[in-house]
Amino acid sequence: MAPSGQLRVGRYIAVLLAILVALYALVFFTGDRKLAPRLGLDLIGGTTVTLSAKTSTGQPPSAESLETARQIIENRVNGLGVAEAEVVTEGNTNIVVSVPGQDNEDVKRIGAAAQMRFRQVVKTAPDVPAAEPAATPTPSGSATPSASGSATPSASGSATPSGSRADALTPPTLAEVTAKLGGRSALATLTTLTDPAQLADGRAAPLVAALEKLTPAEIAVLPAAVQFNVPQITCAKLNARPPGSISAPDQQVTACDDTTKYLLDKAAVLGTDVSSANYQFDASRAQWIVTLNFKGNGQDKWTNLTRKAFNEQDQDRKRVAIVLDNDVVSAPEIQGVITGQAEITGGFNEQSAKDLATKLKYGALPLTFEQQTAQTISPTLGLAQLEAGLLAGAVGLALVLVYVLFYYRLLGIVTIASLLLSGLVVYAVLILLGRPNTIGFTLTLAGIAGFIVSVGITADSFVVFFERLKDEIREGRSARSAVPRAWVRARRTIISADTVSFLAAAVLYVIAAGAVKGFAFTLGMSTVLDLVVVFLFTHPVVALLSRSKAFMSPRISGLGRVAAQAAADTEAAARRATTKEA
Repeated sequence: MAPSGQLRVGRYIAVLLAILVALYALVFFTGDRKLAPRLGLDLIGGTTVTLSAKTSTGQPPSAESLETARQIIENRVNGLGVAEAEVVTEGNTNIVVSVPGQDNEDVKRIGAAAQMRFRQVVKTAPDVPAAEPAATPTPSGSATPSASGSATPSASGSATPSGSRADALTPPTLAEVTAKLGGRSALATLTTLTDPAQLADGRAAPLVAALEKLTPAEIAVLPAAVQFNVPQITCAKLNARPPGSISAPDQQVTACDDTTKYLLDKAAVLGTDVSSANYQFDASRAQWIVTLNFKGNGQDKWTNLTRKAFNEQDQDRKRVAIVLDNDVVSAPEIQGVITGQAEITGGFNEQSAKDLATKLKYGALPLTFEQQTAQTISPTLGLAQLEAGLLAGAVGLALVLVYVLFYYRLLGIVTIASLLLSGLVVYAVLILLGRPNTIGFTLTLAGIAGFIVSVGITADSFVVFFERLKDEIREGRSARSAVPRAWVRARRTIISADTVSFLAAAVLYVIAAGAVKGFAFTLGMSTVLDLVVVFLFTHPVVALLSRSKAFMSPRISGLGRVAAQAAADTEAAARRATTKEA
């Protein structure tokens, strides 16, 4: 049964115009007032970096650790002042960082190791080959409590490791390395080794030869004391160990700076104990420094560590090494109990000091990463992709318009007007959602594909309504009575179809990653806006046109031909019935 009363078309059109005016008022008079959507990396060019997580066991990291690392890396990227970045997990080991725009070299270093450990020095030795005479190691610095309670280590090395990184998919076990060295007796000899001169004995030649053949990954599984005592295990080999080889805080480790090998105690303070980090130029010492502030519990740990080192009698044990991943950044001698912030120096320039401060400021990564790929997309390629996407959309839209004009005529013009209004609404919403004070939505090539698909969904709503209208005309109703009846029947179908499309887009958005999310978002948004246009424009305009006699003209809408055909079919059926009766 058709609804009673005449549709108040003006109210619907007024609501739609109010929405358009409000949207474009926000576009022109709020925010940054940019009149274009925020475009993604694949459209304007930029940098993509893929980081692969490495663990000491060679097994994939836990999902929780990978997600934590993703959040920290995202914070680091944002801390660099880089806008529109996308940081997503890929598979069970990778994190992909995508940043639109050029000059994003800092992003390529954003996943560098930042597992900081503060360890008391147990012993030091010079990094010299076994055949060379040993020299007394030179202290790498000192730490004295200042008015602010800061530690002032001098330059002891760089945070940049030397040597190449091993990339063993399955790390060797201690049993395998022991067998390679000649069995348990050989390992026992190395474990009890206190005088490197023991390896100068000719009888130790096979063991020395086996040691020199060990890979960095195999060296990493040896006990820390063996790594420190054996001269054949040089700093070059130690620095080439796989990332994360000495990350365990509850074990002694061996690490190096530029000139010295260190045997280090268990970690007393971790990078997660750091609350903030900054970098600055110290004019009095003419060098860049990184300052660290600790959390409440972390500050107590740092103070206790400096107290323990200060009270030691052994000169080596008075020193505290600041270890970043596999490398000793600095190892100052503690000359007083430090109750305030710490300062790190390591021969930094402005860029390296900034990098280190950014890593520490936004959290210590729970995993160690290796950079797998770093790709820069040029703006020219992005522009070509954008043009291709727009061309595909234009061709698809043109085909739809040709079809509806040929098949529906006047109703086709209504369809075109509806699509234009839908485009205006979508464009304004895209601009507003792309602004930093909203959700910062970035339009990608996949997002454009979502809009192209949505054109078909929107046009389908019009087709459902118009075909229902034809059905009512075939049943002999006038245009004025057919429109409300057709709308009641079509409305349920349109809402159901759009609900299914929206739910599919929502599910895809939740479970997908990367560019697919952009496709799902634009598809879902267009589906919702389709309902707005159909309810506030298409239906009211068709109802308004139905009040005109010309609306039923075969030349104008084609509905007259449908009515004529329906009348002819009715007359033919009547004649057949009369003939049968006769």
